[in-house]
Amino acid sequence: MIRAYQSLQYNWFPQGHQRKVKTYGKHEGAKLFGALDYETGKVFYQEDEAYDASAFERFLTSVLQAYPTGKIAMVLDNGRIHKAASIERFVEEQPRLEFVFLPKYSPELNPIEGLWKWLKSDVIHNVFYDKTYKVRTTVSRFKKRINQNPMEVIDRLCLRV
Repeated sequence: MIRAYQSLQYNWFPQGHQRKVKTYGKHEGAKLFGALDYETGKVFYQEDEAYDASAFERFLTSVLQAYPTGKIAMVLDNGRIHKAASIERFVEEQPRLEFVFLPKYSPELNPIEGLWKWLKSDVIHNVFYDKTYKVRTTVSRFKKRINQNPMEVIDRLCLRV
């Protein structure tokens, strides 16, 4: 989830004068699901209004449509929505879809976590958005930019795997 509230990260300011970034105190933002294709460097995204098992199932359906043939192995953390009963039933009905769960507390093993960190660094850190749609617009530009440069994605996220 890319929150509209801001964070100060890695910036310089005169000693004793901490940089201030406005905020309007709302927990709005963009709720994103993403899948990284290790072979091509392309990232498949889907935004949803919710971040729950139903939204995750919609995302999985979209992934299956985007990749209509072959087996799909999804590397996931141990989030609640990934292990919900409705998702387990959905995966059982989809022979092409397989989940590979990472060990607990090991986000560094999943390149998609690196993508979220990259996105937040480019979009959220040290910036004030006075409207949620501006966050979404900037996120959309980021998504478009990285999918136009799949080798940058591979170099940044996949080579360490």
